[in-house]
Parts: sequence; structure tokens; C-alpha cells
Amino acid sequence: MTGTVETPVVELHGIEHSYRRTVALRGVALRVLPEEVVAVTGPSGCGKSTLLHVAAGIVRPQGGLVRLLGQDLDRLDETERTRLRRRRVGIVLQFGQLVPDLSVLDNVALPLLLEGHDRQAARTAAASWLERTGMDDARDATPAELSGGQSQRAAVARALVTGPAVVFADEPTGSMDTLGGELLLDLLVGAARERGASVVLVTHDNVVAARADREVRLRDGVIETESVLR
Repeated sequence: MTGTVETPVVELHGIEHSYRRTVALRGVALRVLPEEVVAVTGPSGCGKSTLLHVAAGIVRPQGGLVRLLGQDLDRLDETERTRLRRRRVGIVLQFGQLVPDLSVLDNVALPLLLEGHDRQAARTAAASWLERTGMDDARDATPAELSGGQSQRAAVARALVTGPAVVFADEPTGSMDTLGGELLLDLLVGAARERGASVVLVTHDNVVAARADREVRLRDGVIETESVLR
């Protein structure tokens, strides 16, 4: 784990967020350092996914400060937030969330294409990541033709294709069997460490959490415990 003198890639201070009458987060504070892998755990409905979505700039919290890669997200408009995510952040949401009308190959190439990269170069990079995730045979398939596990592997390839500084993953192995999940986790964490990226992953699986440098456990919208694992 990297020393604490480094500037965090993710900083949350006093985060408050509710959905109608349901309070999701109650004054949460969190720091994630460069190259650190942090697992966010806790029971269903404790605020794990909301925390990840806030940290990634997908959800604007109702209170508190979010700083991502040195940027105060409250000072950015939606276009600027989207550009920051597309260029420097990888996101793996539950169930893959692939674009249904695109092939798997073009889904993975999409972040590069949206940034104006050459189409052939973007598809070549996407094909390389599909090969690394064991999805090369499905490159021409549509998302509807994939299993849940295949969708997650494609989503991981899409998240990593830009060489992000930080990856946010929400239950990345939730749709996979034990072996497939371990292999995907090896790839996700290994690729992030290889490229010096940080990873924040939400999981209910103790085996997955054990792969992190630090575990942050939520309960009822607050951080209950933090444990350094390595």
C-alpha cells in the first residue's frame, strides 16, 4: 500500500445523500490513495453502491465534498464531469450496462471513440482487452447474446481500455461463478496495479474483499469499520 503522504485520488468529506425518505449516506468521509485497492463492504441497502456512484461523480450528493483526481466535482458541470470520467476513470456497474445496439467490440472501443481516437486504433485496443478478458470469441456478439458473466467481462475490458487512473467497480464478480470471478478479479486488480491505477470495488463477497489493500465496511449509511489488509 502506498504511503499516506501522497495526494488522494478520491476524497469524500461529510457526504450526505437520501432517496426520498431513505437515508443512504450519513456524513461519510473516505480517502483513496494512488495505486490503492479499497473494498467497500456491508449488508444490502447500507449505501455501498451510492458511495461508489458519488465517488465516481455519477451521483451528486446532497451534502459534502467530492474531490476526484484533484478536481472538486461540485465546481464542474455535467459535461466536464463526463469528460473527466471518460478520460481518466474506468467504471464497471452491476450487470455490465453495455449499449444494446452495439457489438461487444464497439462497446469496449466506445470510450476511445467518444474521445476522438481513430476508429481502427480504438477497435484494435478493444480487441486486445477482449482477448485479455477471455471474450475474444464474442467480439461480434450483441449484449443480448451474452451471459451475465460475459457482460461483466466485457464491462471490465471497457473500463480498462483507456488506461484509467482509478477504476470503480460495483459487484464486478456478482454474475459469475467462483472460478470465473477469481479470474476476472485477477485481471482487474492486476491490470490496475500494472498501470498504477487505484481501484474502489463494492462487494458482498469476503473472498473478493480480501484481495484489497483496505476494507471499508458500511452499515446504515456510515462507515462502521476500516481495516488495513496489506
